[in-house]
Amino acid sequence: MTEILFYHLQNMSIENVLPPLLEKSLERGWRVVVQAGSEERADALDAHLWTYSDDSFLPHGTWREGDAADQPVVLTVNDDNPNSSSVRFLVDGAPLPVDCTAYERVVLIFNGDDDDARQAARAAWTDSKARGFDLTYWQADERGRWQRLD
Repeated sequence: MTEILFYHLQNMSIENVLPPLLEKSLERGWRVVVQAGSEERADALDAHLWTYSDDSFLPHGTWREGDAADQPVVLTVNDDNPNSSSVRFLVDGAPLPVDCTAYERVVLIFNGDDDDARQAARAAWTDSKARGFDLTYWQADERGRWQRLD
């Protein structure tokens, strides 16, 4: 059964949150696709993932590259699965994939400070619940540690 995780960002940026989540996914041996809401956003995240840390390397590519299928993490704006990943991250308003069941996990990260993003996340929650998926909701505590809320 696909698990859909909702990560509520509040006073946090995707640039600070996404790299550690991707690193944890890779540590678990998962292949990942990250779907952004626009090409500009995907390009900005691509540039950020190369430079976010001086002491870490996050191997990744984009959907435009010929070797996307070989990359452990692929950034895309499309709803395909270019690297046969088991985990899909959705950022900046990217919609739930039509076939959520193709993934072990779908992680929807939304900006809780943005009314439109909150409304879209609520709609995705309602749709996912109606479709019978396992849902979890996560929010960071005052120290920035993710807490599962029930």
